[in-house]
Amino acid sequence: MKTLLEVHDLKMHFPLKSEKWFSKEKPVLKAVDGVSFSVRKGETLGLVGESGCGKSTTGRAILKLLESTAGQIIFKGEDITHYKGEKLRKLRRQMQLIFQDPYASLNPRKTIASIITEPMKIFGIPKEERRKKLDQLLDVVGLNASHKQRYPHEFSGGQRQRIGIARSLALEPELVICDEPVSALDVSIQAQVINLMEDLQQEFDLTYIFIAHDLSVVHHISDRVAVMYLGELVEIGEANEVYQQPQHPYTQALLSAVPEATPDREKERILLKGDLPSPQNPPAGCKFHTRCPLAEEICRVKKPELKRVSEDGQMAACHFAKEVVAAAPV
Repeated sequence: MKTLLEVHDLKMHFPLKSEKWFSKEKPVLKAVDGVSFSVRKGETLGLVGESGCGKSTTGRAILKLLESTAGQIIFKGEDITHYKGEKLRKLRRQMQLIFQDPYASLNPRKTIASIITEPMKIFGIPKEERRKKLDQLLDVVGLNASHKQRYPHEFSGGQRQRIGIARSLALEPELVICDEPVSALDVSIQAQVINLMEDLQQEFDLTYIFIAHDLSVVHHISDRVAVMYLGELVEIGEANEVYQQPQHPYTQALLSAVPEATPDREKERILLKGDLPSPQNPPAGCKFHTRCPLAEEICRVKKPELKRVSEDGQMAACHFAKEVVAAAPV
């Protein structure tokens, strides 16, 4: 498949106030620290990791909602890293975002019709076309067109997220970044929204970056999965390959916490020791070595490269990828 998006060595550092008054060193919080990956047209890339690892910041930097500190973002063969003004405005039509909280992301003072048609209005789409598009969008996301004059508080959480999805599709984008779109919903509603998103992907030829911390949801919807830890990618590969044979100890630990559908099967849980290090002062070498059960001296001094570890293209940033597979719990 054709590559739609390429991200090269993306960094997002936030300046902090120095505790030392006369210090020349300005402390920074390294939310994203050198992330590289590509997304093929029509696929879903799942971006997973625990809270604070930099998943959402990565998504917002790609969309140019945040100005990246360093790195390169290439969309459809064009370098959009420093797009501003009219160039950036035109780019908004092709890249959209589905927010995590379906209530906070909708203006409570506007009707559903106004919320969904606002992007079309901004880009000068004629009024009659906006009306037709509104009814079509409400229909494809499973909502009744007769409800378009209602306000967000009159809908359930699942319905509000469907409204958010309809708004994201109003300008017919190619790339949609989904920032934990089902984490605020009940489990039964999550399945409905995920199935809807898969149907819409086929119908509108969409490409997704699906950000989440629920690995079972990510496995269901993703073609490939990228695992983040403390602002860096530690593993990336085809979804089934990553889930069946993880090559990084952090991925193993995450997967060991996923509940099994078969209660009779005993599963060994990997409990990580210690706390998550601060992104303001990350460990030297491999950032995961402070919690890794397989860490050696080389992990403390040398940063591992994200390199190919399987014939199918799976990549992992670990000095002991082979040992990780051998030590995998049954």
